[in-house]
Amino acid sequence: MARQNINIGSSANDGTGDPLRTAFDKINDNFVELYGSDNDINTLDANLDVNNFAITTGVTNGNVTITPNGTGNINLGSITVNGSQISSNDSTQITLADNIQTTGTMNVAGAATLATSLTLATGATVTGILDEDNLGTDSATQLATQQSIKAYVDAQVTAQDLDFACDDSTTLSIDLDSESLQFSGGTGITTAGTANTVTIAIDGTVTTLTGSQTLTNKVLTAPTINAATMTGTVTVDNISMADNTITTNASNADLELDASGTGSVRLIAPTTAVSTLTTADITTTGTHTITGQLDAEGVRIKDNTVTTLASNANLELSASGTGVVDVRSAMTTVGQTVTGDINVTGAVRVDNIKIDANAIVATNSNGAILINPNGTGSITLGGNTVNVPSILTAHTVYVDSEMKMGPAAKISPSVTNDDVVIESNGTGSVVLDQVSITDNKITTHVSNADLQLDTDGTGYLDIRTDTQTTVGSAGGASALPATPTGYIKIKIGGTLRVIPFYDQA
Repeated sequence: MARQNINIGSSANDGTGDPLRTAFDKINDNFVELYGSDNDINTLDANLDVNNFAITTGVTNGNVTITPNGTGNINLGSITVNGSQISSNDSTQITLADNIQTTGTMNVAGAATLATSLTLATGATVTGILDEDNLGTDSATQLATQQSIKAYVDAQVTAQDLDFACDDSTTLSIDLDSESLQFSGGTGITTAGTANTVTIAIDGTVTTLTGSQTLTNKVLTAPTINAATMTGTVTVDNISMADNTITTNASNADLELDASGTGSVRLIAPTTAVSTLTTADITTTGTHTITGQLDAEGVRIKDNTVTTLASNANLELSASGTGVVDVRSAMTTVGQTVTGDINVTGAVRVDNIKIDANAIVATNSNGAILINPNGTGSITLGGNTVNVPSILTAHTVYVDSEMKMGPAAKISPSVTNDDVVIESNGTGSVVLDQVSITDNKITTHVSNADLQLDTDGTGYLDIRTDTQTTVGSAGGASALPATPTGYIKIKIGGTLRVIPFYDQA
């Protein structure tokens, strides 16, 4: 609807203007056109509010869209917005006075000038780029150009040399920019280069550790020779060694084999004595085979029997010092009387009882172990703890003098009015069936199980704790705060309930 003009006449009260009703009807129509009476989306009232130099949308969370007609622009002062492009309509520069943050990629088509510094994600802040061939500025915030870096590296390489020192104290200096180092061999030594490797080799004129060169007229002073092979007769002072014979060169001289210090002369079996062999004390190592019997100081060893030679003499097996007589095979005895301690390594079996390490075990199937004292005697189990991994069956069990375990699964103190204390070790818990007790905390011992507090018969659950006369920080004696702090889920009589709770006043 076009704007309606009110006819006010040619002069005041000349009767040619619109009547009051007609005039105010036109006014109402103009206001309806401007604001709308039915909240029509085409009216200003439904979308925009222009007030206090601000344009605000009237739709909750609605956008304000300014769209030119055709190829027209949106002009905001000297700023022109055309599509996604922002330009200036009165100068060549647009100034953004505040900080700019972009979450996408920033592309700059022309040159970029930074008035202060460039800061990236990590590292030092760059304040400039210098063109110095000698890199004389020692700066942690200014970069060098490519030309500066190349000129500096070239100058350094040209000025550097590599010095070598020889065994004869000759010093060689190689200019890294123009000279090269040559490796030359001497007598019997050659050099060769492949890729970056220089190989130094010797020829057959030089004696090597593993070569087969022949040494002639050489005197070896105090040498150490390992695994030498000698042919012919070898003479060492007055001893000659040839083939498998060692003889003395001096007439009627003895051949002595003498070990050093506490060492011994060992004759490796088989050893044959052509005549009588006279020795001092002999210490032998290894196996000795004797055909016949061996008599030694009243003891005879023959076949598999050890007997005494003297009539009615005892045969004693005795170890020296703290040593023991070690019997490695099964031993059958007629009957033994033992005086003193018996130390057994391994298991001891007596009929159906096996004693092994610190365990006493019945060996027959389902066999019981009976420990029966005589008469009024008692059984005492020592130690701080007695573990029963399965079922303990007893009429009454006394623990120390203060606690007893009686029939009907009852644990009670033996002293009137005493407490029953069940305590775990360290950070452990006391587990009663499916309930775990740790310090002052009771939890279920089964995952996701409810913790039930149940009374017997018509009894009630009595919670003994301090009370107060106010509720919450904003509540009085007879008033509750408007909103609870939270709610507790709890089952009452098996039905899940929700109970509100408040912070303490």
